[in-house]
Amino acid sequence: MRLRNVRGSREKIAADDHVIKEPEKLKGSWSKIIGSPIHLEVGMGKGKFLTELARLNPQIEYIGIEKFSNVLVRAVEKMEEESLPNIHFLRMDAEYIENVFEQGEVSRIYLNFSDPWPKERHIKRRLTSPRYLERYRNILSDDGEVIFKTDNQELFDFSLVSIQESGWELLAVTRDLHHSKYLEGNVMTEYEERFAGQGKPICMLKTRPIREPNQEESDETGRDRS
Repeated sequence: MRLRNVRGSREKIAADDHVIKEPEKLKGSWSKIIGSPIHLEVGMGKGKFLTELARLNPQIEYIGIEKFSNVLVRAVEKMEEESLPNIHFLRMDAEYIENVFEQGEVSRIYLNFSDPWPKERHIKRRLTSPRYLERYRNILSDDGEVIFKTDNQELFDFSLVSIQESGWELLAVTRDLHHSKYLEGNVMTEYEERFAGQGKPICMLKTRPIREPNQEESDETGRDRS
């Protein structure tokens, strides 16, 4: 899909206080700078979902990652209408997420209606591919989790296999979120509202990486108690 150019978008983004500049310099210091816990949305689009979450949960710091200025500027404009102190934006490609966050700095990652990248040669670009799951593992806290929603059944099937092969644990899974026990507390994205209105089932899963015990924990567990 070709994005329409928005005149002055880069300038508006650069001048907005919600947009964090040079985020690599904050790696390891996010909790000191903005607070914690920190929840990320990767590929936040125009920011409707993130804005609603930030409004409902003022005790959580939300960061939206979006690589396209023409899209991010719409979220910036929303903050001109209602400036929320616990919402922050990063204009970057999620491929470089490990350059920005240290291990344990993020408590939750949202992936909402990500590009399915249907061609085989583009598998590594899928945000639920093993390569991306490894990146998430390297920034999530010990109890951190990823929540993924999509209307694309093929991408959902791929994601389930990817999660299993990558050593992650499934905490919740449904192929029809809006008719499931997981609907309570669900915040809809713009795409979700559209698809649900068309009667399209929404797939959802929640997952977290299985952590290997560190050496000290292993020694404690394996100690002779006789």
